[in-house]
Amino acid sequence: MSLPLMLEGRLALPMIASPLFIISNPELVIAQCKAGVVGSFPALNARTESLLDEWLDRITTELADHDARHPERPAAPFAVNQIVHKSNDRLERDLELCAKYRVPITITSLGAREDVNRSAHAYGGIVLHDVIDNTFAKKAIGKGADGLIAVATGAGGHAGRLSPFALLHEIREWFDGPLALSGAIASGDAILAAQAAGADLAYVGSAFIATTEANADERYKQMIVDSSASDIVYSNLFTGVHGNYLRQSIANAGLDPDALPQSDPSTMNFGSGGSSKAKAWRDIWGAGQGVGAIKRVVPTAELIARFADEYRAARQRVLNTPDTRRQRAAA
Repeated sequence: MSLPLMLEGRLALPMIASPLFIISNPELVIAQCKAGVVGSFPALNARTESLLDEWLDRITTELADHDARHPERPAAPFAVNQIVHKSNDRLERDLELCAKYRVPITITSLGAREDVNRSAHAYGGIVLHDVIDNTFAKKAIGKGADGLIAVATGAGGHAGRLSPFALLHEIREWFDGPLALSGAIASGDAILAAQAAGADLAYVGSAFIATTEANADERYKQMIVDSSASDIVYSNLFTGVHGNYLRQSIANAGLDPDALPQSDPSTMNFGSGGSSKAKAWRDIWGAGQGVGAIKRVVPTAELIARFADEYRAARQRVLNTPDTRRQRAAA
């Protein structure tokens, strides 16, 4: 197992804050990176190419200023998520902008393409590709991705069906490069558990919806706080790809969460143009099964500090178990 060199010495926690459609914005990304975790956003959150240019300029400038003022604790690198689906008619231009600003990490979704990987590698960036099973994982690495994000059951938004233990085990049988785990991770304990199961990094999303910097409706943030794992519904109705959504938001839209029809996957549309799915993304709110650990809406720095405290406490509990103490004594 290994971390990319660009992350060594720059993380307060082994964690990537996942890109949240609509919700992740420069304020959130900058706060995440300054607090010591990889911040990220989908390129398409910037609704125009010129706005993406402005966002990248702001993020790179503010993080560089932070590093100059705090050389003892530099910010973590940031990532941009690219939807590598044929419906994304902005992809080529967005890649050019990422090259202009030398975006450190590219996260690719809904397809793996060699040209996208080459574009990042040309200026020294790396590519992490999200996958829901071992077959897709092998295809992504075969096409030149540097690392993987294993999206297991329970993840917010588009999610897989496999247990994190099964998925990590199968990938680690052949791949020893950078590997992150996504799926119901919303506490420091879960971050440590992800590492123990074979991941280098935890990939955390839903918890950041309930932060003050997030570009989310205040009702959405409160619904995250009020919900538990049993309030998550798995459906492909809204985008053509299976994902996890908050039950109450589905009910509020006039649908029966327990009797949702299946969608035709060919109706997916993640491009920059208008789509019948746009209203669904606005009104049907995604979240993962880890929402039960989210109790308050807080600033991003406070959330990450909580994760760090819980992570350290969990490590200490593991070190102080009887078996661990015997192993240390025997050594």
